[in-house]
Amino acid sequence: MIRAILTDIEGTTSSLSFVKETLFPYARARMADFVRSHARDATVQALLADAKVAAGDPSMDDEHVIARLVRWIDEDRKITPLKALQGLIWEEGYRNRDFFGHVYDDAVRRLKAWHEQGISLYVFSSGSVHAQRLLFGHTAAGDLQPLFSGYFDTRIGAKQEPAAYSAIARELNLPPSEILFLSDIEAELDAAREAGYKTFMLVREGGAKASHHPQGADFDAIRPELL
Repeated sequence: MIRAILTDIEGTTSSLSFVKETLFPYARARMADFVRSHARDATVQALLADAKVAAGDPSMDDEHVIARLVRWIDEDRKITPLKALQGLIWEEGYRNRDFFGHVYDDAVRRLKAWHEQGISLYVFSSGSVHAQRLLFGHTAAGDLQPLFSGYFDTRIGAKQEPAAYSAIARELNLPPSEILFLSDIEAELDAAREAGYKTFMLVREGGAKASHHPQGADFDAIRPELL
């Protein structure tokens, strides 16, 4: 029996276009000004130090690290301090109502139904936990945060490594076989299955894909027997 559902965001609960065409460009356009205006903030200083280490040059000055952060955005790099800084920038965007977090209607409907059934819901995304909370807290359907029992980002491990899913199962204090993982990425699903999870692939665009994971076009396609 499934007692918990762990879901990806991009391409799963939310559209790829929202992330690629709204969130990423918003952060890219504001990264330099944000770093310069918050350079004395302790949280930002720590993230910049982490970014410099990730870039392989702890002595890098702020202007060079800004350029590296922008390049990482262009390369869609999953680097923890970058994701954290993006989350801080997006917070300003949500607060100013420059955009709302996109969540598919079917995902909203099924997440609410699973929550009512007593299934615990969790998120695992390469975006920071802060960014995850912001997205689900500012949707057109309202604040969806109360549906979730917890959030995980790359601090728990890489999304394509089985060890990350094993660590999450330990955090949840559940056998992996009682957790269902939802994603649109085959390698992530492979890692989760290797860790003992049940899996389901979301194929929201482009039709069915060759895969050994159960799959469907939306959350309504997730078969009751999986739960």
